Amino acid sequence: MTPSGLSALRLAYKKATDDWVNAIRAEETLATPDHSMTAMELWDEARPKRETPTKTHFETLTTGYDRLHSSARSAFYFSRRNEQG
Repeated sequence: MTPSGLSALRLAYKKATDDWVNAIRAEETLATPDHSMTAMELWDEARPKRETPTKTHFETLTTGYDRLHSSARSAFYFSRRNEQG
């Protein structure tokens, strides 16, 4: 994998992680001592807003890891093949 490809994966992962953390923090602000129906509904509405970034975060992590692992494995086999002549 090229350095620019690695940078793109890192940036995608960073954005997904930042979105995930921000969604968690937004939901966290709704966890208050206010147990009114309005407060509970706001908290319930926040959950789907957190689930999408969570899914994106883990998909990005998995895809990035798989691509990096595949790239490293290819480089290893290529270097071993060149060593053997």
